[in-house]
Amino acid sequence: MKRGLTLSIIICLLSFSVNAQPAPQAPNRLKVFFDCSSTWCDMTYIRSEINIVDFLLDNKAADVHLLITSQGTGSGGDQYQLIFFGQNQFSRQPDTLRFNTDPNITEFEERELLIRYIKLGLAPFIARTAAAKDITISYKSGKTDSTVKTVTKLTKDPWNYWVYRVGANGNMDADEVYKNFRYSVNLSANRTTEEVKLGFSMSGSRNRSAFEYDDGTGLIKYVVNNHNFSMGHYLVKSINSHWSWGYETNYSQNTFSNNRGRIFLRTALEYNIFPYKEVNTRSFTLSYGITARQNRYYDTTLYNKLKENLYGHGFNAHMTYNQKWGTSYIGVNYHNYFHDWKYFNLGMEAYTSVRVTGGLSFYISAFGGLSRDQFYLQKGSATSQEVLARQRQLASGYSYYFNLGINYRFGSKLNNFVNPRFDGTSNSN
Repeated sequence: MKRGLTLSIIICLLSFSVNAQPAPQAPNRLKVFFDCSSTWCDMTYIRSEINIVDFLLDNKAADVHLLITSQGTGSGGDQYQLIFFGQNQFSRQPDTLRFNTDPNITEFEERELLIRYIKLGLAPFIARTAAAKDITISYKSGKTDSTVKTVTKLTKDPWNYWVYRVGANGNMDADEVYKNFRYSVNLSANRTTEEVKLGFSMSGSRNRSAFEYDDGTGLIKYVVNNHNFSMGHYLVKSINSHWSWGYETNYSQNTFSNNRGRIFLRTALEYNIFPYKEVNTRSFTLSYGITARQNRYYDTTLYNKLKENLYGHGFNAHMTYNQKWGTSYIGVNYHNYFHDWKYFNLGMEAYTSVRVTGGLSFYISAFGGLSRDQFYLQKGSATSQEVLARQRQLASGYSYYFNLGINYRFGSKLNNFVNPRFDGTSNSN
């Protein structure tokens, strides 16, 4: 009996020693990969301010893949979204943080605010490393930082969410045979809430260029004067988390495009397959709109018109993804006129940046478009001076561009050092 009991105890102990697995040892320092492919990050500043983690250049070897994106807010500030993708032993520990910045915030203050939220998001991960013993958590009491907008309840805005902007600029450049002068002004008023986007704008510019050249018979001076002016208004109304509708109206003049005066109106309905609140990460919008325009021209057009009314409709589709593997965008725009469907405009653009492995990534961007609706083009052939000086717009049935690239990095995966010496110094001369 005793022998049987002793044998049972020995068997149990042996079984426990075989099946028991040692607890995973906590890493000394957290390895983080910063992904700022969709927005700009000052990595020099981030490395200088956060010294308790290792900055990896290989996303596959990192413990945390941090994806940072941003979107403009109605007030003129930005909304940042920080997604912390846990990897390796942290694979079951994802997290997402969001914060808004004030429209009048300086670049220095914005960097500090971003650092603060990065530290907050990394704290739970660092707590599971050996470096946790070096962490101190404190609470800053007193006046709340005005750059942070933590909304727990609606606060009455003395401006009723209206934002006004006024701007002007001018430039001049010249040499012995060429002179150019340009100035522009702009005004705008916008109001953005979760329910409504409303805006008014006005802008204008004038450009004067003078050329001097010798055609063999003597010195010739050629002067180009172009100006444009526009004023517009738009309204967008939220229906629910997927649907919205709106309209826009505009009046414009443009000497380059033979536009003496154009009144434009468009009303449209838009559907987002994903909820609008996920716009920082993904969006896929489909919209359909009806357009009406009244055109008046400076000179007779290709179709012997000095003025005309045109009615049409259009379809737009845009998709954007910001994910761990990279960023992707594709957009398609189509518009045609009711009186003759052969007059249309079709354009498609796409951009993709994909991280294949830790050090290998590639990107591709392309655009292609067909133009069959240039009613406004001036009748008659352009002179060589008009072509070279871009004094008037010329007929073109299509346009396109294509860009392709690949990057591969190898060597050290760890990069915690900051060395700004001689940054910005150039010896190109």
